[in-house]
Amino acid sequence: MKKILSLILIAGCIQNALLSQEVIPLYGKVPNSKPSPDKEERVVTDNMLRISRVSVPTLTMYASAVPGDKKTAIIICPGGGYARLAASHEGVDVAKVFNEWGITAFVLKYRLPDDTIMEDKSIGPLQDAQRALQLVRENAGKWNIDPSKTGIMGFSAGGHLAATASTHFNKAVIENNESISLRPDFSVLIYPVISFSDSLAHMGSRNNLVGKMASPEKIAEYSNELQVTQQTPPAFLVHAGDDRTVKVQNSIRYYESLLKNSIPAELHLYPKGGHGFGMNNKTTADKWMERLKNWLQSSGYL
Repeated sequence: MKKILSLILIAGCIQNALLSQEVIPLYGKVPNSKPSPDKEERVVTDNMLRISRVSVPTLTMYASAVPGDKKTAIIICPGGGYARLAASHEGVDVAKVFNEWGITAFVLKYRLPDDTIMEDKSIGPLQDAQRALQLVRENAGKWNIDPSKTGIMGFSAGGHLAATASTHFNKAVIENNESISLRPDFSVLIYPVISFSDSLAHMGSRNNLVGKMASPEKIAEYSNELQVTQQTPPAFLVHAGDDRTVKVQNSIRYYESLLKNSIPAELHLYPKGGHGFGMNNKTTADKWMERLKNWLQSSGYL
C-alpha cells in the first residue's frame, strides 16, 4: 500500500510540474492526420513519466525567470524509439536546468508515427519539430526570445528527430506561407539515433518511423549523417562507448560529417554509461551538462 501511495504521489508531482507551465497546441487542425480518437497514455515507472500513443502534439514552455534581454530558446525532443516519450528525465528535468541558465525551454510532445492516425507516418514527427521552430519564432516578441538563437535538442530517437530537423529544414513538410526559417540555430544531440543504415540503426526507431519495408532511398533520406551540408547548424553531442541500444558510431559519423563540411561541433564520449542516462551519467564524476553550458556560452547563446 505504501508503495502504491508513493507512486501516486510521484505521478501527481510530475503531473503538477507539467500543468504548472504553459501548454501550447502546435496546430489548430493537425496536418497529415486521419480521424481518430485521442488514445494518449501516460505511465510513471521508476519515477519517470513516459507518454505513448501521442496524436495531439503540444509545446510546454518553461520561460526563463532570469531578467534581461531576449533569451535563447531551445526545443527539447524526448527519446523513446518513436514509440513513447521519456517526458521527465529527457524533457521536463532538462528544461528546468535551462531556465536556471537564463534559457527559455520548450518540451515538445511530438506525434509518434502510427499508420492509424497519419496519412504518412514518416513525416509526422518532423512536421511537429518544424512547427515548433516556426511557432517559437512567430511568437519570439511575445515570449521575449531571440529568434536567431533558437536551437533544438534531442535524446535517442528524439536526437534523430533533432538531427532530421537540422538537416531537412530546406524541405518544409508544414505550411510556411510567411517563409519563417525552419532551420535550428544549433543542435544538442544526446546519445542520438543518427543513421538508419543496417549496420548502425536502432531498428526499433527505424521500423517505427519508416516501416520494415522501407526502400533504400528512404533509409538514406533519414540517415542524417548523409544529409549534412555546409548549412547544417553547429552541434554538441554526447554518447557512451558502451551504449548497446544506439551504437556510439551514430554520434561519431555525424560529427565527422559536420567536420567534413566545416561545421563547428563538439563531441563528448564517455567509456561507460550505457543508454538513456539523461543528464546524469552515473559512471563518471564529469557532468556533461556543464560541458554543454560552456559550449553554449562560448558559442554566444548564454
